[in-house]
Amino acid sequence: MSPPYSYIHIPSTLKPAEVAVAMVQSAVRKHNTRIDMIFFKGFLAGAMLSFGGLLSAILQGGSPSLTSSNPGIVKILGGFVFPVGLAMIVLQGQELVTSNMMVFPIGVLKRAVPWWSLPLNWLVVTFGNLTGSLFFAAILVKYSGIISTAPYNEFVKAVTPKWYQIFLRGIGCNWLVCIAVWQAEGARDTVSKIYALWIPIWARPSTFVFVACGFDHVVANMFFIPLGIMFHAKLTTAEYIRKSFIAAFLGNVVGALIVALPAVYFYLWDYNAGGLVQAEEGDGSRSLSPPNGDNLVKEA
Repeated sequence: MSPPYSYIHIPSTLKPAEVAVAMVQSAVRKHNTRIDMIFFKGFLAGAMLSFGGLLSAILQGGSPSLTSSNPGIVKILGGFVFPVGLAMIVLQGQELVTSNMMVFPIGVLKRAVPWWSLPLNWLVVTFGNLTGSLFFAAILVKYSGIISTAPYNEFVKAVTPKWYQIFLRGIGCNWLVCIAVWQAEGARDTVSKIYALWIPIWARPSTFVFVACGFDHVVANMFFIPLGIMFHAKLTTAEYIRKSFIAAFLGNVVGALIVALPAVYFYLWDYNAGGLVQAEEGDGSRSLSPPNGDNLVKEA
């Protein structure tokens, strides 16, 4: 007679300390990934985020009467469809610079990766996100004629806010984006991951820099603002870099640190970081345990 089966209950979510350790592991894996792979993952992430941005633009830009009568509802609906891009990025394991703004500071602070890996990764992923966003905006949107007629073509053209406003909006934006990525990391199944990241992104009023009220995501702006310039918005490329790109990037960094630094303080303060040498040697497979001693379920 065969022995009875024993069932082991596996929690549907990781504990916060386990998520923090998973972030360290993620930093080590990213550090050990070839630069060309990081770039192309960034390219795909820029394009995927633009898919969500295009869907949001079509919904909001195609509802002028509803916008005039009830703009709040239009913003909520636009925010509801936008996270489809981030969901694809997270589930496919692509590279988004705004989430790496949280992951790499955690890895560097715990000495799991060398300090120079942070600026190198941010630089490569930023250019990857930019090229992917520009490809999507130019080839798949502008030249395909998807939004070449009114009212869509007018939706992407408006006045950009001031530098300090974009910086402050960038803080709020990436604070919520990093919370979304943190929550998705803690979920074990696909549906839970999507739901965990959807709510914080939906909570953002908008990611459009051209909208009078909204938070600013540097990668989302890589799609929306160049698209507006392509449709002859009153904004030059130099003004975009000076007034939007730099301000949103710096604001997003601050927003990410608001999540990363407390995570290190709360959950990794007694973490035994011995991964620096192993990371340099290309060994990112070492087993990490959270400070409370709980076992971390290995990723598939």
